Order: sequence, then C-alpha cells, then structure tokens
Amino acid sequence: MSEHAPEVSAPPDARLDCRVDEGFAAWLAGANGTVVVTSYQAGKAVLFGWDGHRVTVLPRSFDKPMGLAVDGPRLLLATRHEVVLFADAPGLARDFAPDDPGRYDALYLPRARYLTGDLGVHDVAVGADGPWVAATRFSCLARLSHAYSFVPAWHPPFVSQVAPGDRCHLNGLAVADGRPRYVTCRGTTDAPRAWRPGQADGGVLVDVGDGGVRLRGLSMPHSPRWHDGALWVLDSGRGELLRADPGAGTREAVCGLPAYLRGLCLAGPYALVGLCQSRERHVFGDLPVQRTFPRLVSGVAVVDTRSGLAVGRAEFTAGVAEVSDVGWLPGVRRPMLLGPDHPAGREAVTAPAFGHWPRSGAAAGGSGA
Repeated sequence: MSEHAPEVSAPPDARLDCRVDEGFAAWLAGANGTVVVTSYQAGKAVLFGWDGHRVTVLPRSFDKPMGLAVDGPRLLLATRHEVVLFADAPGLARDFAPDDPGRYDALYLPRARYLTGDLGVHDVAVGADGPWVAATRFSCLARLSHAYSFVPAWHPPFVSQVAPGDRCHLNGLAVADGRPRYVTCRGTTDAPRAWRPGQADGGVLVDVGDGGVRLRGLSMPHSPRWHDGALWVLDSGRGELLRADPGAGTREAVCGLPAYLRGLCLAGPYALVGLCQSRERHVFGDLPVQRTFPRLVSGVAVVDTRSGLAVGRAEFTAGVAEVSDVGWLPGVRRPMLLGPDHPAGREAVTAPAFGHWPRSGAAAGGSGA
C-alpha cells in the first residue's frame, strides 16, 4: 500500500493483496453498499465493504467463480460446475462473530445449488421469470433446471446448433424490462473457437428479440447492462466503457481505463468496472488497450457516467490478475458470505419468522430473525 493510500482492513491471505485510492474509499463511504468482485483465475470472490472508518476486504474461495447477479436479498454465483443461490439472513448476521456482535450487517447463506456441469457461465442475470445464464461453452442463453444440467433457451441465428465447443464466445447478457434483450459475442462464427483469429475487432452486440446484430467492430466485448433507459457495454479489448444506442447502431466511449475490461454493474450514476491485466499474447494477440496504456492493472474502477471520469479505484497488487465479474450489494456495508461447504453455512437454520445458530456451531452466538 502506498504511503498516502487509505487504510484497508483485510484478513491474511497469502494469495491476495490490494490497495485502494482515496477516491474509491470516499465513494464507498458514502455509497451505502458493498462491491463484489469475482476472479476465476484466483478462485476468489472479494467483497469490498466499509466499517465506518476504512475499507474492508473479505476474500472468499470458490472453484472458478465467474458470473454473478444480485436480486434483492439474493445473490447468484456461477462457479466451475454449479450456480449457487445465496440469501441474506440479517437476523443471524449480528451474532455470526460472537466475540464482536454487530460486526456484520448481512449474512449470505447458500440456499440452493444448481449442478450444471462445466458450461463456462460467464454471465448471470435475473429476469421476471427467474435466472438466466450465458452458457459460453454451448454458445447459448440457458435456464437453470431441477431436471437437467441446463435448458438451452436461445442462441444467435449465426450459430447452427447448441453444442459444446464455444462457437462464438457468447459471454454477456443484458436484461431489460424483465427479459433477456442483448448479448455480446466475440464473433459471428459457427465452429469451435473460430472467433479467436478476428476477436480484436470482430465482436458484436446481438438483439435477443430478432437475432439482429446491432453493433459490430467491437474488441472482445463483455458485460452488457441495461440501466436507467440506456445500454452500457464494455469494449474490453480497447479498455473502454461504452454507452450504446442499439436502435441507431451507434456507441459512445464514456471512459477509457488501463485494463482489459470484464464485469460491469451500475449503482445510480456510477459504473463499477472490472479491470484485468494483460491477457496472454499467444492466445489473444496484441489488443488495442495494450498499445494505449504502458501498464495494465487488475481491480475495479468507479466511473461517474455523467462526467466520464474515473473517480476511484481498488487495485489488486498480488494474487488477482483477472476479474470475472462485478456486483453491487445496496444497503449492505459489511456482509459475510459463506460458501456451500463452510461448516457455519451448513449449521445455520433460518425460517420466515426466526433464525438459529446451534450452540455447538463454530459461529454460535444467539438466535433471532
């Protein structure tokens, strides 16, 4: 951490180190929420919260965490072989740390696990009819199922069949008016990994409604999001956050950032943008962002979409080189997240009217909703 950087509170983790600048700390202090960052490369979900004095950093370990979605008090997280549904149990949060009651103001417990197999779920979104996933390995949008690994629901018209092989690298999903509306793909190809040779400028934005290509010439696009009547998308290989008009087929670069971009969410007028260091050149080639910026960083940037200025940044200095997705937990300042295999997550008992910690549990310390 630099000499003048704001103080950060984080538990020891030999695989992760980070620093935040004053702008990020000031924004988070006033924003009343928590930033969630996933990294499949590091096997981490990292929560940036605020304890009233400083930024807190809580790393949680998962097997290849990628896409995530926030749906009120629920959080969906895609990992290598499953999508996990978490729900907040605020009545148990206060007593999770018995030696420090009230330390946490939210407690996300695993409530359901959808065993999907390795679909390569790069993005997750929630529509009016429930969760949707971008099943990148199968080049389609899919629904979660109690009977199958997944149920294919839509694929681009330039893809001839739903089959393994990652034919167009469909990697991002935007929901508008409660239904899937736009997806990003790295190419309009129809053979396994055929998108790779032209991905530096062959990316597209596709309208789910009619299958039409609304934007072309994108560089490895990712994370389309519909927010306050506008479409936002990452032109990742150029390091640019775009505001797009799909109807007119136009886009405007709002902010350029020193990173390959992946993961986007919006909190009011602010965009939280995931930052990745340089991708492997032997796989991805020479990207425009690598020529624009001498040094690329990993972390998350806060961009004021009104001015186009990056007002703050949390940067990983060790352990995390690639960010997969970014989420925002509004109204939660210091949450705890327990994975499906955490002993305390298994022992916690919740019901509509109450919650309970067994006295024998590692986190026992009271009950109540």
